[in-house]
Amino acid sequence: MSTTTHQWPLWEVFVRSKNGLAHKHVGSLHAPDSEMALKNARDVYTRRSEGISIWVVPSAAITASSPDEKDPLFAPSDDKVYRHPTFYDIPDEVGHM
Repeated sequence: MSTTTHQWPLWEVFVRSKNGLAHKHVGSLHAPDSEMALKNARDVYTRRSEGISIWVVPSAAITASSPDEKDPLFAPSDDKVYRHPTFYDIPDEVGHM
């Protein structure tokens, strides 16, 4: 790997499998731009035709919570029972919820 590669931004790669409904994080790679990141992600993470869709996102654009912040971040939602789907009728055609 050349030293130039390390100057390229880091991209996070998400792949939606043929059987899945959601994209899942599968890894990271360095690339100079989104087009090259997408091509490299295809070559590296879907070699056996496992995916039907790929997302590449600059790592610098992702804001995430820390597992250490779990209690203060998620605790307030426990007292809002109206957010739970048990209070709503879900139509049969929405089978994946």
